[in-house]
Amino acid sequence: MSVAARLAAVKAELPTGVTLVAVSKTQPAEAIREAWAAGQRHFGENYAQEWRAKADALADLDGLTWHFIGGLQTNKVKYLAPRATWVHTLDREELARELSRRYAAAGATARVLVEVDLGGEAQKSGCAPERVDGLVALARGLPGLEVAGLMCIPPPGDDPRPHFASLRALRDRLGLRELSMGMSADWRIAVEEGATLVRLGTAIFGSRG
Repeated sequence: MSVAARLAAVKAELPTGVTLVAVSKTQPAEAIREAWAAGQRHFGENYAQEWRAKADALADLDGLTWHFIGGLQTNKVKYLAPRATWVHTLDREELARELSRRYAAAGATARVLVEVDLGGEAQKSGCAPERVDGLVALARGLPGLEVAGLMCIPPPGDDPRPHFASLRALRDRLGLRELSMGMSADWRIAVEEGATLVRLGTAIFGSRG
């Protein structure tokens, strides 16, 4: 099945108001061009330097919107500003301040999502739920940032629905709009639980290697 056919199949199921982010990490620039030609405009990348090379190669594509969805070290923020419009993985104060510094200096605004570690996984990035209020408050006060919502990745093997429901409740309490949740294996459940952004790689581009 072609990229265009996979895109059409997914979009046929997506409700109005849910943005499809095509996860293009490890995919060649040509695959992104194919998806763009089929009408896809939002793309997600996990690795700052890989993304920068693709952004340079695809700079001619009108309306292409980049989402950074991987764990982010502060020393890699310089690669993102100002061309990555969305950053889904804000998880600590130090990163918020560096994103603010870089984007404000570029005269740009990053739409940030606070990544929440709902599963309490020590090895996973993400802000502990009890620290989310403070991080959101801090980021809301920084130039160059727009706190758009929350993001989560449920622990592997868990039923994702309770995690998605918890993230939605936290989002509602904080008065935010966006919920980035759901990947190729569980995006339909995420949509049922209120996702506004779903991050699909395999469902769009097929299995990697």
